[in-house]
Amino acid sequence: MTTGLIEQLRAARVYDLEQPRYSGMPIYPAHKPGYHYALHRRHRDAYKPAENGQRSGASGMLTMMEHTGTHIDALCHQACDLKLYGGVPIESVETAAGFTELGVEHIAPIVTRGVLLDVAGWKGQNPLPRLYSIPAGELAACAEAQNVEVCAGDVLLVRTGYGALWSDEAAYLDSAGVSKSGSIWAGERGVAAVGIDNMTWDTPGERDPESGSLLFAHVYLLPRKGVYIMENLNLEALAHDRRYEFAFVAAPLKFTGATGSPIRPLAMV
Repeated sequence: MTTGLIEQLRAARVYDLEQPRYSGMPIYPAHKPGYHYALHRRHRDAYKPAENGQRSGASGMLTMMEHTGTHIDALCHQACDLKLYGGVPIESVETAAGFTELGVEHIAPIVTRGVLLDVAGWKGQNPLPRLYSIPAGELAACAEAQNVEVCAGDVLLVRTGYGALWSDEAAYLDSAGVSKSGSIWAGERGVAAVGIDNMTWDTPGERDPESGSLLFAHVYLLPRKGVYIMENLNLEALAHDRRYEFAFVAAPLKFTGATGSPIRPLAMV
């Protein structure tokens, strides 16, 4: 590693884009109960001076759904007409123990340019109206106003302002999202992944009149375009400092055959 790169890393401002995980955090209804952590061994249980001297230890057990908290969707998470990305039929790869192809363990660590489109800030509405659907035209206009361009290979992050409501599940689940046209706009730009400060990227409850599908991006970006979706990001500090371009770093855990994974995404400027 060059000295110059080390110095750049040391000088960089790092933004932590993960929301805190805890019992009672907002969870999409299909993924409830979703999250539980409890201590399995406590320090008093392990404190045996005759055997270990002064040392004691504690450890816990974590039970959670893949799609809770800040996470990334694997390509096997969604299918279109029972086919995964690349036309892979689900019956050829879906098993009780997970997927033999396109599982989350195949997502390489993401280290690339990130772009934030702070739509809520640009429109002067923090947050955007409940269940508001951001169209392609507004994504393009926001990018122009911020003087940024969304390019192939980028990670595109969209701020609705609902990340600030993480402690209020009822309000958070009625968040704004990205419309069908907005998802197509992102896919056409060849982004590597998209991310948002809501539960679904899509606008909750919005149905595509042509396909009849809810969550249009989940039937378009994942199985058709091969674009990963990250949800429940905290974009508040990044937006506050008007950091619209940055180095983006994130890596899923290697859960073999899994449909998603928690992540801790970082923006570095």
